[in-house]
Order: sequence, then structure tokens, then C-alpha cells
Amino acid sequence: MADAILNPPVAHPDAHLVARQPLVLNRRPMAWITEHVARIVEDKSKMWWWISILITGAIASLVPIELTYLVSTGVGVWGLNHPVGWAWDITNFVFWIGIGHAGTLISAILFLTRQRWRTSINRSAEAMTIFAVICAGIFPAFHVGRLWMVWFLAPVPNANVIWPNFKSPLLWDVFAVSTYFTVSLIFWYVGLIPDFATIRDRARDPIRKFIYGLLALGWRGSNRQWSHYEKAYLVLAGISTPLVLSVHSVVSFDFATSVIPGWHTTIFPPYFVAGAIFGGFAMVLTLLVPCRWLFGLQDLITTKHIDNMCKIVLLTGTIVGYAYMMELFIAWYSGNPYEWHAFLRNRIADPYIIGPATGVPPAPYWWAYWTMMTCNVLAPQLFWFKPCRQKAWIVWIIVCFGPNVGMWFERFVIIVTSLHRDFMPGAWGYFVPTINDILLFSGTVGLFVFLFLLFVRFFPMITMFEVKAVLPEADPHHLPEPRPPQGHNGGAIQGEVREILARREAKARGGHA
Repeated sequence: MADAILNPPVAHPDAHLVARQPLVLNRRPMAWITEHVARIVEDKSKMWWWISILITGAIASLVPIELTYLVSTGVGVWGLNHPVGWAWDITNFVFWIGIGHAGTLISAILFLTRQRWRTSINRSAEAMTIFAVICAGIFPAFHVGRLWMVWFLAPVPNANVIWPNFKSPLLWDVFAVSTYFTVSLIFWYVGLIPDFATIRDRARDPIRKFIYGLLALGWRGSNRQWSHYEKAYLVLAGISTPLVLSVHSVVSFDFATSVIPGWHTTIFPPYFVAGAIFGGFAMVLTLLVPCRWLFGLQDLITTKHIDNMCKIVLLTGTIVGYAYMMELFIAWYSGNPYEWHAFLRNRIADPYIIGPATGVPPAPYWWAYWTMMTCNVLAPQLFWFKPCRQKAWIVWIIVCFGPNVGMWFERFVIIVTSLHRDFMPGAWGYFVPTINDILLFSGTVGLFVFLFLLFVRFFPMITMFEVKAVLPEADPHHLPEPRPPQGHNGGAIQGEVREILARREAKARGGHA
């Protein structure tokens, strides 16, 4: 009793605050973060990595093979027909561009809003952005045909002083996507410089030391360099933020500026942006959940990170579902028979419920539309339930067979179902993909995963210095957490604790006064 009065239990000074799950579990020190992340780059490659890189490399080799066959034969090998001039090529282009939006969103917008939970996932998301844009750029470059005449796009003067007259709206895609890719690449590389310097300083192999030394650009971590770095990173984040919103808006203008039923709608720009963020975050989860397990990163990529990303997927998925419903409502409310025909008879009329109820024969692509609705609207609603956000393997299954599949079908539905039935029944046709369509798309998937595997092997996949900055020890006002007395030194430890608490209390009284 007397001991309890003289030595009362010491409470943590911040115990009155709402407890939050830490962003780094198990009180890992800064040295552990450096060691654990750098070891992924420094250690020998695991057997699973070699098997994965060989399989994805073989699949990625389909890209040059198929493109060579395409250029030598013609775009007719894609299965395009008279009404459907855009099919899998533009579908895949818009799909990959959408995948690339989450990286810049996590890096730029969440950085500007001071969301500290982004620090463990932003590097991988930025790399995913670069690789997705590379895959996207393949399709519009080759779908125009006669690639060897691309120099016509350049303003080359000639004898008649005739300059190119750009009439295609796709030219704005070239401007938007190339700008987005350039800024994202610079943003990603600038964030890598301090970590490259860390690997350079740890390297023992002279070749490795030389390569990472070149990549580090002479970084020494001085106050002057950190000051310039923070200013540059902030400026790049500010430039990247409008690009996130503008790039997919420009892509949506390819459709919204036309008079084709199913495309002629003003909701496309925000609808495309929300869908891009939705699909991008789903792809981030698809990549990071296995990496978290394979590299033992559970303390750095915690359930809190997964939970927050699931909430964003739920929010954007709900916005996308709202956009789907508004499309249907406006098509019905407008009274335009062609618009309502494009939705009812070309998309939603199925052979089981809506078709028999309305007396409309089944739509040719009803299966694509309802796959899109199931994967994009219904599957993300599982994230309302906390167990579905907390279990990594459940999250991975939902995003793999939900948004990742659904967003591709969304692009397919928008493009193909709006084109396959023209205003005149004589111009109707049904698009069926050829083996070349399938192999080229499969090749881009293999190329995407192949590049990501190279990234996680040779680049630090987690931003070490930013993760260290969210540790409690990074706060200059942080005091070590009081520990219970142990051994014969208990009295001295309690005395130190009392002194710390007394200083805090005096400082608080002075501030209030």
C-alpha cells in the first residue's frame, strides 16, 4: 500500500489522446527499416523471383512478336470490322491509362494533403504508373496503321509550304499522356535519389557502388540538399495534381465530343477520373499484397494501409456505380430513342430478367455489361464490412476478380457496344476478338508484371526516408516512452520519469498562462 502511494504507476504523457494504429508496427527503429528494405535489393534473388521473371518475360515477348506481325500485315489482324473501328486496341489503351492514375494520386495529392499513411506504398504505386503508361502507349501508336509514316506528324517544311493539319482528337491524348508520363517519371526518380544514396553507401561491390552512385547524382544528405529536395518535390507534386484530373478527362473527350449514342454524355470526364482512381488503387492492392507477404513487409505495409486503400476503392466504386445509374437515367429521361436503344437493346437487356420483363430480345453484349456492373458496383460493397478490409487474402481476391476485371469490361462496353450497331441496321456487326488481340493484350500484362518484378529487385520498393519520418522518434519533441522500473535501478528510473513529467507539466502551465 505504501509502495503504491510513494511510487504510483506512470501513465504515458499522451494517453489522453485517441489511440491510433502506428504506421510502423512493433516499434521498429530507423536502422531496422534501412536494413530490411535495402536487403531486398542487396540479397541474392530468390527462386520464386527467377521463375516469375522467366514466365513474365516469355509472355512479354509476345508484344514485339505481335507488333511485328501487325506492322507487316495490317491492323485487320485485330478483328476490326466496318462498324467497330475501335475495339480491343482503344479498350486496352484506356484501361492501362486508368491503371496509371493511382500512383500519382498517392504521391502527389496525398502528399499535399499530408496523409502520412502514403509513405509505405507511394514508391511502388509510382513505379506502377510508369509501367502502365508504357503499356498504354503501345496501342494508339500502332492502331493508326502505317507507323513508318509517323514523321508526317512533325512540322517538316516542304516545297509547297504545307504543314500538317491535325484533325484527330487523339492528338490531345498524345499531348496529355506524354506530359503525364514525363512528369510522373521525374517525380518518381526524384523521390528515389536519397534511397539510391543509401544503397550506394552500403554497397561493397565496386560495380554496384558505381551504378547506384550515378543514380544518386552525388547526394550526400546535407541540409542544403534536403532543402532543395523538399522544394523540388513539392513543386512536382503541385504540377502532378492537375495532371491526375486532366489526363483521363482528355481521354474521355475522345468519346464525349462525338454524337454516337452511348458516348455523347457530359458525365464522362468525372466518371472516367473516378474510374481510373478506382482501378488504379485496386491494382496497387493487387501488387502490394503479395509483395507484403513475399518480402516480409507486414510491419511497414500494415493492415491500416490496406484498410485505407480499401476505403478509397469503396468510395470511388460507389461514385462509378452512381455514374452508371445516371447514364441509364439520362438515356431514359432524354426521350432520345437512339440513346435509349444504345442502353436497353445494346447493353442491359439480358435473357433472364430485364429482357423478358420489357419484351426486348437479349442484347448482343449483355454479358459484358452485367460483368461490369457486378465487378465494379457490387464487389467493392464488400468493403463496408471490416473483416473484408482487414484480411489481406480476402482483399486480394476481391480486387483481382472485382475492379481489375470490371474496369476492363467497362472500357469494352463503352467502346464496342456503342459502335457495333450504327444508326442504320445495314451497318450492324458483331465484334469478335482474334487470337492476335488476345496475345497482344496478354503480352502487355506480362510486360507490366515483368517491369514491376525488375523494379522490386533492383530499386528500393519502399521509401526509406519517408517511412522513418513518420516514426515517433523523428519528432524532435519526442520523449522516450516511460518504462516500468526493473532491478535495483527502479528508483532512479522512476526519478527520471517524474522529472520528465514535471517538465511537461510546467511547460503546459506556461503555455496556458
